[in-house]
Amino acid sequence: MKIRSLLLGSVVAAGLSTGGAYAADLGVLTSLDVCDALGLSGLTISSDTNCLQITGEVKYKFVWGDYKDVAGDLPTYIPTPADGGLDVGIGGNGLNDWQSRFDAWIKFVATADSDFGPAKAVLKLKQVTDARVVDEGPRSYAGSTTGDDLAGGQVVLDEAYVSIGDSTVIMAGKKGSIMNKADDEPLTWLNLFNAEDVDNGVSWGPLAGTDGLGDGGMVIQVKSDLGNGFTVSGGLENLDDDNALGGAGTAVGVLAYAGEGISAHITGAAAGILDGDVEAWGLHAGFAGTFDNFKVVLAGAYGHDEVGPVTDYWNVLASASATFDMFTLAGAVEAIDDGTGTDYGASVSASATVTEGVTINVGARWFHEDVVGSDSYQVAAGVSAAVTETITLTGEVGYVNDDYPPVWESFYGSAKLAWAPGGGYTASVKGTVGTSTNPALPEVGYKVETEFKKTFE
Repeated sequence: MKIRSLLLGSVVAAGLSTGGAYAADLGVLTSLDVCDALGLSGLTISSDTNCLQITGEVKYKFVWGDYKDVAGDLPTYIPTPADGGLDVGIGGNGLNDWQSRFDAWIKFVATADSDFGPAKAVLKLKQVTDARVVDEGPRSYAGSTTGDDLAGGQVVLDEAYVSIGDSTVIMAGKKGSIMNKADDEPLTWLNLFNAEDVDNGVSWGPLAGTDGLGDGGMVIQVKSDLGNGFTVSGGLENLDDDNALGGAGTAVGVLAYAGEGISAHITGAAAGILDGDVEAWGLHAGFAGTFDNFKVVLAGAYGHDEVGPVTDYWNVLASASATFDMFTLAGAVEAIDDGTGTDYGASVSASATVTEGVTINVGARWFHEDVVGSDSYQVAAGVSAAVTETITLTGEVGYVNDDYPPVWESFYGSAKLAWAPGGGYTASVKGTVGTSTNPALPEVGYKVETEFKKTFE
């Protein structure tokens, strides 16, 4: 409930108790309604001039089983060039593994009116603690909010920036990137191997020693609505970086379109602007369209890196789907070249809604690694059933084969129960069991994953 509503309710009660004379003067409290005047809703607190919106999320994930060895995911991974390999199979070695991950964030947005449009100040606090134990050994940390993986997470100021404007918005401070890397998701039930490894899409490749062209961090950005579905954005990002790895300071430009059934964009970035020596640059473009029963996705990315050995990297994909009554058929292809060879892959899937709330999926995907000449593939079948309005049960069985050394294959099965009772709360439990022929994981592997989450706004 809004604090403003509580205040108004108290004043109304007081006015009625005095015979209504005071109630006639409630117009003096309109300054407390600044949130409504600005068109803002959710969990808010009003002052005379500012509306403070509060949003957040708390999530906890716990995983336990026997599914790794001391080498991590390497015994059951597909060697995609995007991010070093995609973990797919499962096996065990007789020693238990577990993971305890806690994610939480809270965001405050203070908004006031100005002659140039809404003026905002944004503060976001975040903490991630991701503790992992492999083969019942020492604890390690990965992805925690500390700047290194050797310690638990601490609360950090994830965002702290100001913005002003309506159709044209100026932003400055610590925040995420304005880079648009959407419109590139394959439409198949089983994702493409490399596309899944780059967070479901295409990539322009990594700048040496980092996770890509440095973005976000300390920024100065401008975004403008051109009308008719077009927007243009530009900015300077990664302004707090040094030049140890090259590429300090990144210039970003984006042109995007969103219309009825169609979205598209092109994003360009150049790293190294602070010292006037551009060490890397990249382009990312995508198109997603829906035409009656058909959907199409076309995407491509190109990157050039001069840090260390000169590298040129490109990645393209195309995907299409068609829906006929209860059936949906989909296919996708991808190709990647990181300067050492051209890898490529494909995926196909079929989905059928057999009854209301029950869907059956079957799919297959394949990937060819060029340098070694290896092939990897996966076939799977799954079912999703809405047991009640709040409970969904899904299951999957599959087979993975990888002839990239060390050669291995894996049979697996999984079941997941998801609960969404409302109020922004969700919870799930998933169990997976499987076998691997990799000598590092010679026994039956198993994994139990639980996740609990609550969001508020």
